[in-house]
Amino acid sequence: MATDISDITHAVEAAAVMRLFPDRPRLLALGEPTHGEDTLLDLRNQLFRELVEQEGYRTIAIESDCMRGLVVDDYVTSGTGDLDEVMEHGFSHGWGASAANRELVRWMRAHNDGRPASEYLRFAGFDGPLEITGAESPRPALTALHRYLSSRFDAHLLPCTAETLDHLLGANDRWTNPAAMMDPAQSTGQSADARELRLLADDLVALLEAQMPHLITATSRDDRDLARLYGRTATGLLRYHHWMADTSPARMTRMVGLRDQMMADNLIALAERGPGLVHAHNGHLQRNRSSMRMGDLPLEWWSAGALVSAHLGEGYTFLATALGTIRHQGVGTPPPDTVEGLLYALPEDRYIVDAPRLATAFGGTPPAPRVSPYYGYSPLDPAHLAGNDGIVFVKAVPQTTKPTANQ
Repeated sequence: MATDISDITHAVEAAAVMRLFPDRPRLLALGEPTHGEDTLLDLRNQLFRELVEQEGYRTIAIESDCMRGLVVDDYVTSGTGDLDEVMEHGFSHGWGASAANRELVRWMRAHNDGRPASEYLRFAGFDGPLEITGAESPRPALTALHRYLSSRFDAHLLPCTAETLDHLLGANDRWTNPAAMMDPAQSTGQSADARELRLLADDLVALLEAQMPHLITATSRDDRDLARLYGRTATGLLRYHHWMADTSPARMTRMVGLRDQMMADNLIALAERGPGLVHAHNGHLQRNRSSMRMGDLPLEWWSAGALVSAHLGEGYTFLATALGTIRHQGVGTPPPDTVEGLLYALPEDRYIVDAPRLATAFGGTPPAPRVSPYYGYSPLDPAHLAGNDGIVFVKAVPQTTKPTANQ
């Protein structure tokens, strides 16, 4: 593939990233093509640290449970808790076992130590309380929202009592039954109690927003943001459980789409707070429509990145990460007629690449799509190059840790 791209490749550093954009993006998202490789997370840590220190970013958000992430945020802002316990309880998907994630949390705490609260670097999970095997109970988010409102307003304004919520929610294992993912009949998501809870959750969120003029003067920004997070999470989970109980062909499409919708809603809320850095799988952060197959069933939905981009426009930017080899997963040297093959032939080990200019460089001869022998690695889609703002290319991932399961 005779394409000279030396003038659009740069060292992986914050200054090179920022030169890709006319202004500092509100949200700067860095994707990864596979989960669980600390080599990529170490690179993320290095780049995010530079962007925080040099460009003034104030939030780091990762693909982890938004409710659990509150534990991590408390730790990095106030030192609340023990680091071992924070890593155990503050992450979903097994991400707390990652040495690179631990180093990220440790560094964030050290960065904040001694600074005024107005300069704190904040942590956020932006995924819903979901796993590939199912979803959490809406109880924590829904009861926290009710508690916030009931402590500030007369009971007659609220649509229900705490006791009513407790009765309707029932035991948590009604909601977390792993059999429900494969068998809709095992889900409680369309039961009479669940339908009533969806109405009550909607009313609680409506009350929160209707009283916002008062809350702005009576409570802190952090408290209001937290209440809105509870509301988004409760309504999102109830909606997700509803579709888990569905038996139509749209079931899985709606579920995967709802997960990305919850991610997008959380990211849009974080963008309102200030400039933020985001890390997740490329598939969640891309601007293009996502697709996958589950057995014989094709699924298509809009990714979180596409949804956020529709809201923020140029305020949202996306760097996709691509890899040359992951030999311990059977991913060998990329074919030379692929995007990864072209980048692999360059002399250095890591690059920032101007993706739109790379797409232009191919002219009328688009590169071939790479096919990965490992299901956990998603190669770049050459048809989507121009939709990325940049590419972070890593030539090889050594086998240093056992990869975490892709959730």
